[in-house]
Amino acid sequence: MARVIYNTASTLNGFIADDNNSLDWLFEVESPDGGELESFLQGIGVFVEGSTTYEWVLRQERLLEEPHRWAGFYGDRPTYVFTSRDLPVPEGADVRFVAGPVQDALPAIIDAAGERDVWVVGGGDLAGQFLDAGALDEIQVSIAPAAVTGGAPLLPRVVGARTLSLRSVEQRGQFAHLSYDVHRG
Repeated sequence: MARVIYNTASTLNGFIADDNNSLDWLFEVESPDGGELESFLQGIGVFVEGSTTYEWVLRQERLLEEPHRWAGFYGDRPTYVFTSRDLPVPEGADVRFVAGPVQDALPAIIDAAGERDVWVVGGGDLAGQFLDAGALDEIQVSIAPAAVTGGAPLLPRVVGARTLSLRSVEQRGQFAHLSYDVHRG
């Protein structure tokens, strides 16, 4: 059965984007070799993201102007975008817009993932909605050696210590990569 994994990068003080929805702090840190990401992506069948994340990727990577680049980021996997607005889609991309509660969209997302996992790319509130619905299995966060004064929080929820169990801690270049199992119920 597919697992639902929230995998993201965060500042040391818990933000995934600054006040301007910028990730400049992230790109200032030298990235690890990328082998871990490639390995992670092999197990992913579906991407899930909120509209802010989706629009940032479209803009940052110029995917509407250069739709052939979509495959380099998402491959041929479906991408579910939670939104209440009409948004553009790069030509040839498998983007599926959904609105409403995570619980309502979850059966279609899990079905589309098949035997592989679901990656909740962002944002933090969407990951929190999966957590609230009892549908989040794992949280992976790479902590960057950077801090910002505010912005989008990693997980804007109160999460008790009994909800998460630390599975692993790894150094990946200048990042501390933490993996937590989420205990449902």
